[in-house]
Amino acid sequence: MKDCDLLDILSNKKVLCADDEKGVLSNIVEILEIFFEKVTGVGDGEKALQEAQNNLYDVLIFDISMPNMDGLEAIKMIRKHNKKIPIIVLSAHTEQEYLWRAVNLKITRYLTKPFDKKILLKALEEVALELVDYKITVKLTDEMKYDFSTKLVTKGELVLKLSKSESRLLEYFLQRVNQIITYDSILDYMWEYEKPTKEAIKSIVKELRKKIDCKFIKNLYGVGYMCEI
Repeated sequence: MKDCDLLDILSNKKVLCADDEKGVLSNIVEILEIFFEKVTGVGDGEKALQEAQNNLYDVLIFDISMPNMDGLEAIKMIRKHNKKIPIIVLSAHTEQEYLWRAVNLKITRYLTKPFDKKILLKALEEVALELVDYKITVKLTDEMKYDFSTKLVTKGELVLKLSKSESRLLEYFLQRVNQIITYDSILDYMWEYEKPTKEAIKSIVKELRKKIDCKFIKNLYGVGYMCEI
């Protein structure tokens, strides 16, 4: 598996980056935009917390020392409601106190400033693997599988490419197997601001079913869906 294949997992994902140094933030955002579908950058801990609470991101990258709120304190608040989101801490602090605080918050990687681009990319690879539970491909049926890096569904010799909306929604389902997935949770995940009606979700599911005959996505009348694999 080539390195770039791992980073391709991030191509339909959203990342929130928080750093109060404008030059550093700009540099990181520029790198992240190569790999992620959407990158949001903010300059203080309080804004980072608000942004993370108001919008559903797939990955967080936080500095520690920021105005209004310590980055680790913001992460602590986020962890109360989201135990699984991969988080990279990027900080000039190397003191043991900060390292232990980060460990207790289940950080994916703790990187020190000034950061090396290669080390950041390695950390992003770890994040990508964490997002897919360390499985690049997943078996959808006895004959069909999905590749998180290529966003392709294969069924024997047949190869089917999904749109970004289709792959993003399918991966959302696959990360929540045998759980009730409500229309509201999907709307929050797929759209940030002007959210459409649930008919938009039904339309994407309909297209998915046309392409891959995904009988494993079950309708829950009036509620949403359940993915049964």
